[in-house]
Order: sequence, then structure tokens, then C-alpha cells
Amino acid sequence: MAKNFNEILETLSGLDYSGMYNSDFLHTWDKTTDELKALYETAAAIRNLRERNISSRIFDSGLAVSLFRDNSTRTRFSFSKGSNLLGLELQDLDEKKSQIAHGETVRETATMISFMADVIGIRDDMYIGAGDAYMAEVSESVQQAYADGVLDHRPTLISLQSDSDHPTQSSADMLYLIEEFGGLENLKGKKVAVTWAYSPSYGKPLSCPQSLISLLPRFGMDVTLAHPEGYDLMPEVVEKAKAYAAESGATFKQVNTMAEAFEGADIVIPKSWAPFAAMEQRTKLYAAGDDAGIAALEKELLAQNATHKDWVSTRELMATTANGQDTIFMHPLPADISGVSCENGEVMADVFEDHRIGMYKEASYKPYAIAAMMFLQKVKNPVETLRALEAAATPRWNQQ
Repeated sequence: MAKNFNEILETLSGLDYSGMYNSDFLHTWDKTTDELKALYETAAAIRNLRERNISSRIFDSGLAVSLFRDNSTRTRFSFSKGSNLLGLELQDLDEKKSQIAHGETVRETATMISFMADVIGIRDDMYIGAGDAYMAEVSESVQQAYADGVLDHRPTLISLQSDSDHPTQSSADMLYLIEEFGGLENLKGKKVAVTWAYSPSYGKPLSCPQSLISLLPRFGMDVTLAHPEGYDLMPEVVEKAKAYAAESGATFKQVNTMAEAFEGADIVIPKSWAPFAAMEQRTKLYAAGDDAGIAALEKELLAQNATHKDWVSTRELMATTANGQDTIFMHPLPADISGVSCENGEVMADVFEDHRIGMYKEASYKPYAIAAMMFLQKVKNPVETLRALEAAATPRWNQQ
């Protein structure tokens, strides 16, 4: 059963998350366990207010700026909704229509969009090393502009997915699991399969699986990472997963078959990703402007993918999990659905349909995760502010 509002505030009061104020949210591994717990409690509080038709707006005016360097549906609209929940207007930065197209520097762009911006959200996940480096440069630029007195405030930066981590997605996943299992404490000991699955495309980011393996073990979940040989993730993130598992008393293991990962799992998360080595190679080819090399690499990787079409979620595989067809099946969406969105894909149509409602619910938590990230980084006294919002009881939606 979900906590009531006062219980949420009581839990929040017992956590140390002061370091989140006036900071950025770029990776979950940058945050302490208390800070992550505070994020989940704050998201629950904001959702609680909305469900009771109470406004959670802390801004009377202000701007959130988004920059998407890769396609997005759920994260784009979740960032918009999260901004709106707190009272911010959204402006999307289109690089093709800005002076960035004419060579404007990152420092100048970051400063210019920050005069009235309270939050900046960036998705940059396509090239190894590039996304994290770009966000770090934006962060350093606005910090310097604030220190120089150019800005009267320090905008907070939120990663909407980089080449290494997808913190808004994994945070939404955690919120969904907390609700499904009736509390964060009930996740300890749950067996999770984070597994590669076949896709007819080749360049899917590594950040989705990496965000899961580096976060779930921190809360005592036993994670099995499965992928064919050659589809390795970033070594440093795998090492983080091992370290977090050791610290929490959980387990982290790697296998090379989907069947091993599904066996006895309480939660399965099958999702395609590109091999780390191939993504490194692609990044170098793009930097060199080698179009022929990129085309050759794509052809090679698609052929390699095609040798693993048996890596697909089926009802037969689901039957081997802890709760059979009722086991929690997760995916960040959109999924490659065999016979629906593609001929062969990550999941069979019947399995997707069995779990469609659950995956839609999973996605519904992302606006609250993003709003909570903003809230904790913009509000000095979150508990008092949440209590004041409830006391004011300003209707979100006025009805007679």
C-alpha cells in the first residue's frame, strides 16, 4: 500500500540530501543512496498532490530549456510535464535554428539560454564520450557565468540520457518497482534479468542497460546481465555494478544466454543495445567524417545482430520466471515487437500484449521522477515546501 502524504514527509525528513540543492543530476552514481531515496519520496509526494488535485507549482514564472540531440517521445513529453508540474514554461532549443549552426561555442550558448532558465535538460546519447563531455561543459559554463555575476542564479542541469547513463528512465523504473512491490525495502533480494534482445536496428544506446545494472544493486536487487558474446557494456559501468552489489550484499553476474537470465527472475527487462566496441568505432568514424566507414560498420553490425534472432522474449521463456506470465516485464519503449513493428524483434506480440499495461504504467512515472529531480535541486527546504503546498491546497484543476 502506498504511503500517505505525511508518511512520505516523515521518511524524507530522515534522509540527508542537502547536497542536491543547487546542483545537477547527470548520473545516478553521482548521488548518495540517501539522495536517491529522497528523489523517490519527493516524486511520490508530487504524484500524491496531483492525484488529490493539489497544485505542486513552486514557480510563478520561469523557463525550462530542453535540448534533444536524439529522437524522443516519452522523455521529451515527460520533461515538458515535469516542468509544468512545478510551474515552468518549456522552450525547446533547436540547434538548426540557433546560432549553434553558425559555430556559437558551448559556453556562449549555455550562458545565453540561462538568463531566465531555471532548468536545462539535455539528451545526448549517440556517441561514446560525447554526451557526458557536452553536459559537463554546459554545467561548467553556467557555473562560471554565475560565479562571474553574469547570471543572477545557477540553472540546474538534468541529463535526459547520455552515452553512459539514463537517470530519468532508471528512476522511473525504480518508482514503478517500489509501487509494484509495496515499498523500497521490499526490492531487496528480488532477482532481475537485464538482457540484450534482438533488434533489426544496430545503434541503440548502451545507457539504458547501464543505468539499470548500476542502480538496482544499490538497493539489494540481484542482477543478472545477459548478452551474446561481443555485446559488452562499458567496462567501468560493469565494475560499478559489481561494487554496488558487493556493498549492498546483492549479487551481480553475467551470462551469455537469455534463458539463464530469465530462470527464476522476479523482473525481466529485455532491451537491445549496440556493442561497446562498435559504438567506440562509430564515434571515431563520425569524428573523422568517414561516411563509407560508417556505412560498412552498419552493414557489419546488422549482419551480426541477425545471427541472434533467437534472443526474443517468448511466453515459453516467461514460463521459466518466478511467477510465469505474471512476472513483471519492463521496457523503456518503444519496443521492437515481432510481427507488429517489425518482422523479428525484441519481444513476441503476445508477450508484449500480456504486459502492455504494466509497461505503460512504468512510463507514467517518468514525469514525476523528472519533477522530483528539479524540485530537490531548486528547493532549499523540500519538506517544508511540500507541506506548504498541501496546506495551500490550490486546485490544480478548478471545477464547479
